[in-house]
Amino acid sequence: MNARILILAGDGVGPEVTQATKRVLEHVAQKFSHSFTFSEGLIGGCAIDATGSALPEATVKAAETADAVLLGAVGGPKWDDPKAKTRPEDGLLAIRKALKLYANLRPVKVYPELAYASPLKPEIIAGVDFLVVRELTGGLYFGQPKERRTRADGGTTAVDTLEYHDYEVQRILKLAFELAASRRNIVASVDKANVLETSRLWREYATALAKDYPATTLQHVLVDTAAMRLVMSPSHFDVLVTENTFGDILTDEAAVLVGSMGLLPSASIGEVKNSKGLPLGLYEPIHGSAPDIAGKGIANPVGTILSAAMLLRHSLGLVSEADAVENAVEAALKEGARTADLTKADALSTAQMTDKILSHL
Repeated sequence: MNARILILAGDGVGPEVTQATKRVLEHVAQKFSHSFTFSEGLIGGCAIDATGSALPEATVKAAETADAVLLGAVGGPKWDDPKAKTRPEDGLLAIRKALKLYANLRPVKVYPELAYASPLKPEIIAGVDFLVVRELTGGLYFGQPKERRTRADGGTTAVDTLEYHDYEVQRILKLAFELAASRRNIVASVDKANVLETSRLWREYATALAKDYPATTLQHVLVDTAAMRLVMSPSHFDVLVTENTFGDILTDEAAVLVGSMGLLPSASIGEVKNSKGLPLGLYEPIHGSAPDIAGKGIANPVGTILSAAMLLRHSLGLVSEADAVENAVEAALKEGARTADLTKADALSTAQMTDKILSHL
């Protein structure tokens, strides 16, 4: 297979983990007789510095002609001025909108050999293996108006709008039910229907859609209850589906279960198809730019490498290759390979951890 992959390294540790992952993808191409063409673009803080925009038009055009996009991370103290007109995170929101990426998929799987790294007891996290399906282009982050207003008394009022359309709710719920069919067939629909009108709409459509999936068990879970269950009985979850803001918060909470945010991947997919007739997706680790360790060569590349496995599976249809990457990561961890976020002794560098994974691929 010939495929075009755009790499948006971004800021902080982004360049380090994406370059490590590029090595893995090159190895996959060699081992499985594929041809991957890589290109690079700007996003986030580095894009602001170079062009004044967090997402230059050239990056959008490059993404639209790629088969998949691998992203590192954006942001850092340099661009943290709350009064700035343009922030690195604007680039993330903009590319999601430009590529119509309405669904974020975040698998959360606990590796038994890393149970020591989790703040929760081993018996609580045993068997944890679930998928969060987060709506990505609606809700508070995109609703209008979004502004500050000066009141008559001279004070300031800030306004964000929580808005959802029926089609946005229906398509993300449908995807969650479809994904559950290849898992344990349990969908937990997370909302705040006791307070929010958008959540009542969400619950209404979830209930109606469940009738089309009789083999699937639908559970309605209030978001505060979901947050509690994630630390009390996370192994009971299979597929969680929720709106944008709730999903953003819950996925970061869920990341703690595995012991390090450096281990978890994500995929953002949507309506746009690539040259293979598959979703043009954006793939990135969930750990952020980690500016405190940027440039030290010690960042954990596993989250990005597993994101590349999701890229192979969802955007290129290369299931065996994706499995091979995931198996190689698991084998390296079983062998004892650890980066600094997972151990205080004998920690491997980013390059060394990648070497270990490659040795099992």
